[in-house]
Amino acid sequence: MKTVHRIVLLCVMYAGAVWSQGNLEINTPAISQLRDAMQARHAQLAPHYASGALGLTADGRVALRDANAVPLAQRQAVQGLVAQENGDRDALYREIARANGHPEWEADIRSTFAQRWIGRAQSGWYVQSGGQWSRK
Repeated sequence: MKTVHRIVLLCVMYAGAVWSQGNLEINTPAISQLRDAMQARHAQLAPHYASGALGLTADGRVALRDANAVPLAQRQAVQGLVAQENGDRDALYREIARANGHPEWEADIRSTFAQRWIGRAQSGWYVQSGGQWSRK
C-alpha cells in the first residue's frame, strides 16, 4: 500500500512539475486574434459587469447573472456578447493548451484563467465560487 501511495505522489508531483513548465502567455496568430477580439468586446461588457447583470464564473466563463439588470431592448444583444465572449474564452483555453503541445492541459488552463479573471475583477463585480455569486 505504501508503494502505491508513493507512486501516486510521484505522479502528482511530476504532473505539477510538467504543468509548471506550461506557458500561459504563449502567443500564436490564433491566440492573438482571440485576445484582440476579447479586448475589443470588453468595453461593451464592462458596464454590465458593473451593473451586476454579468458575472465571472468559477469555470472561466461569463454568465448573465441578472437579466433584469439589462433593459429589455438590450437583452438579446448582451446575450449575444456573452455567447461570443464564452466562445472566445473556450477557444483561448484550447489554443493555449495546443500551443504548449499539451491539449490535455485545457482543463487546467481553464481553471487557472478562471482564478485570474476572478482575482482581477473590479470591486463591485460579481464572481462565482462554489456555485454561489458574491460581489467582489
